[in-house]
Amino acid sequence: MKARSALLYSVLRIAFFVVPLAVMMLFPIMRQQYLLSAIFAALIGLSLSIIFLRGPRSDVSTALASRREKRPRDRTDEDVEDALD
Repeated sequence: MKARSALLYSVLRIAFFVVPLAVMMLFPIMRQQYLLSAIFAALIGLSLSIIFLRGPRSDVSTALASRREKRPRDRTDEDVEDALD
């Protein structure tokens, strides 16, 4: 897996949460309602990442799927029983 794409995706996801949270914390009413600010920031971050991070998310998921396919498959009970016959 390309570490650069996974790192980029992770950093951007964190930034999409932290930046709206910081902006909301500038308002006095939102400082008092910090839990509500965190929920709104999470929803905004989720929306932004769905819209703007389609490419990096696809790269990371493709890389993870290819790594999963390369791993040797675990032997199941059926495999062991078939080997005995």
